[in-house]
Formats: sequence, C-alpha cells, structure tokens
Amino acid sequence: MSEGTVKWFNPRKGYGFIATDDGQDIFVHYASISGDGYKTLSEGDVVTFETVEGEKGLRAENVLPKTPVAGQTATAEEV
Repeated sequence: MSEGTVKWFNPRKGYGFIATDDGQDIFVHYASISGDGYKTLSEGDVVTFETVEGEKGLRAENVLPKTPVAGQTATAEEV
C-alpha cells in the first residue's frame, strides 16, 4: 500500500489526483474509494491506496482515507 495526500478532487466529476511523497500525481476515481455511502475526498486528506497501471497511466485503487471523512468520527484505532 502507498500513502499520499489528496491534491484535488472534484465531487461533481467524480475524480481527482493524489500526490505521493516522491512527487507523482496518481489519478483517483470515486469508484476506487473504499467505504459506504457518498464517496468523496477533500484536498489535503491523507489516504492509503494501491497503485495500478491503467490505459492512461497510474491510477489509485482501494483508496482508504486515513483522516476521518467529514461527518464521520474517528474510531479508537484511528486516534
């Protein structure tokens, strides 16, 4: 699993980019965000993800926010 920070994410279009520590920008689609309900990310969210090679370059799969999503509370494991 890799870790990065959400560079930007457009909830209307359902995609954005994650910046990695080594300077890469990884494409992320809302369908690749793990979890239930409305799937979105916010600029600055720290996430873990798997990187896969897609037709148009690298993309993130199994994206899991490490920071609590707005409206959710952190679990004891996350604190």
